[in-house]
Amino acid sequence: MAKVQYYGTGRRKKSVARCRLVPGNGNIVINDRPIDDYFGLETLKVICKQPLVLTETIGKFNVLVNVRGGGFTGQAGAIRHGIARALLKVEDSFRAPLKKAGFLTRDPRMKERKKYGLKKARRAPQFSKR
Repeated sequence: MAKVQYYGTGRRKKSVARCRLVPGNGNIVINDRPIDDYFGLETLKVICKQPLVLTETIGKFNVLVNVRGGGFTGQAGAIRHGIARALLKVEDSFRAPLKKAGFLTRDPRMKERKKYGLKKARRAPQFSKR
């Protein structure tokens, strides 16, 4: 009764998504909730499904995801990255299209640190002559 499972970890900003692909009918469950309940915006759902649509495996795997940290957009990007990495373990021929679409590249953009003397990373205090 050994089930085949494929794992992939995706990251984006402060979000970390641990994705698991299990042969099934295409259900996507994020933190024990269906994708429709978890993400309100349709664009975020589309972002999560992009690797599956690209490789034409949308109805072949159930996707189980645990995601922590960050906001909804970062989490959606992390899930996309994790699913793409898990699909590589399914079949090596998926590498070329996933890489060309940019789903395997970890987005390096992070929040810039706050500097002393400033209110935020670049926002200076309001200037007053008197």
